[in-house]
Formats: sequence, C-alpha cells, structure tokens
Amino acid sequence: MNDLAAHTGRRYGKPLVFEGNAPADIRENELLGSVLDSVPAAPPVAARCWLGAPNSIKGPTEVAFQRQNGNHLLIVGQRDEASLTMLGVSLLALAAQYPAGAAKFVLMHGAVPGSAEADFMDRIARAIPHPIVVAQGQDISSAINDLATELKARGAHETPAHAAPAIFLVILGLHKFKKLRHEDDFSFSMSAGEAGPNPGAQFNEIISEGSGHGIHILTTVDTLNSVNRFMNRKALGEFELRVVFQMSANDSASLIDSPAAGNLGLHRALYFNEHEGYLETFRPYAAPDSEWLRQALEKLSRRKAAVEDAAPVP
Repeated sequence: MNDLAAHTGRRYGKPLVFEGNAPADIRENELLGSVLDSVPAAPPVAARCWLGAPNSIKGPTEVAFQRQNGNHLLIVGQRDEASLTMLGVSLLALAAQYPAGAAKFVLMHGAVPGSAEADFMDRIARAIPHPIVVAQGQDISSAINDLATELKARGAHETPAHAAPAIFLVILGLHKFKKLRHEDDFSFSMSAGEAGPNPGAQFNEIISEGSGHGIHILTTVDTLNSVNRFMNRKALGEFELRVVFQMSANDSASLIDSPAAGNLGLHRALYFNEHEGYLETFRPYAAPDSEWLRQALEKLSRRKAAVEDAAPVP
C-alpha cells in the first residue's frame, strides 16, 4: 500500500486516534503545518485559524474570517491556558496566510509582565512578519482610536475596503480592559469634544462595523456577565463565531442557543457558528511544546527577515 501510494504520488492523512480524556496535539494539524511551511503569493479569500481536534472524523475545527458582518470570534470561559493557546495559535496561523503588506495586527493582552503567558504572546508578536502593535496600559486608547480612524476612512471610501489590508484585533482577556467597556448612559458632565474620543464607544463601533470592512476581532472573556458588561446585545450579535467552555446551562443557552456547554468536560469546548447554524464539539489544543513553538516562530521570523532585507533603505 505504501509503494502504491508513493508510485501514484498521493498523500494520505495519518490514522485518527481519539483521545477522549486529553487535549488535542497541535503537531497533528497538518493544515497548520502546511500553512507555516509555505509562503503565500496572495491574500486568502477567507483566512482560517484552527481551534482543536473534532469529536468526529473530519479535519481540525476551524474558523474562517470573511469580509462580511458578524465575522468576529468570541471565546468565553474560565479555561485560561486553553484560551491563551487558542489565541496564540490563531495569531500564528493568520499571520502565516498573508503575504507581506496584506495584513496588520493589534495585540492587547492583560498578562502580567514576565509571566509565562506574557512571554508566549510576546514571542509570537516579535516573529510576525507584518505590522503589529502590542498595546497595553495607556496605549489601549491610542490603538483603538487608530482603528476607529481606519474604519472611518474605509467607510467613507477614502481607502477601498476590498483592497485594504486585513486587520486583526486580538484581545486576551477583554474583561481586564475597563476602558473598552461600552456605556449606554448619557454623560452630562462634559461634551464629547471636551471628553475626547471614548475608547468604549469606538470599540463598540469597530465591533458593529469592522468585519464588513476587513477589521476582525478575536477576543477571550471569562464569563457571560463580563460579556454583557462590555458589549450590548447588538454588538454581541456581531460575534457570530463563538467558542464556549464548560459553564451553566443558562449561560450556555444565552451564548449558543443550547444548554450543551453545561455538560462539557475538562478537555472539551463547543464551537458555534451562528450564521451557518451549526454546533461542533471539539478538544482544544494543549499548549505547544517548546520545540514546536521554536520551529514555528523560526519559519515566521525568516519571512520577517526577508521582508526587512527587501525594504528600501531610507
């Protein structure tokens, strides 16, 4: 059988082994491996990121981002390591699918400086061969204002939306950024001009209008209560791509129209695509080992070095 496969030039996938009581192994994702090994010549029609291994015989559980309303990803639950891995791997995958100049990234994370979580995200950010802004603390308002300005330019057709670079706003722990909380209350203390741009209102506008103009959000939030504090019902409706970990049946029903997350185990999550109307159980990826991460980052770093070498000297 191996000789026949080699003779015909066909490639077959590895045997599928279901490990019900363990997280998924990212090394088994051949699609991600292929993306990291290749250098894209053109932007993808729909950029993809992979979340884990499915509980069925199919490819890895994936999210596709298209330039249409509702294409934001919301990850809800108190599984910090799984959420961190999901965002980090998504950042790697998305960056690998775009040629130089075809994508931009904004990363916000509330990880403690010097912690393993901060080191993981910062290492990925340094390797990405695209413009990337890492915003923390006082930089949050400025980064959101820049995105709001870009959105306004695309909405006014100053920048053709179809030709503009894709922008991915990646937020680890939205509940840690109080400036991004949307307040419906009217302010009587000062006018909007005196107060300056409101990051919460701008963030809500990016949620509502961004994905149709190529600005996509990937964010983690700890609980449904936090989700409700940071966005109104209309904004939540723009996150049609949702991942939930184990939570109460009521919270699950509010987020994915099903109480199924109330019965999830430790190494399980649910992916809900509201637009297409399906629900998928999967095993999130375990944190990648140091060797896999080193190799993946080296592949991106080589692209980054090639871009920098090709840039004209000022």
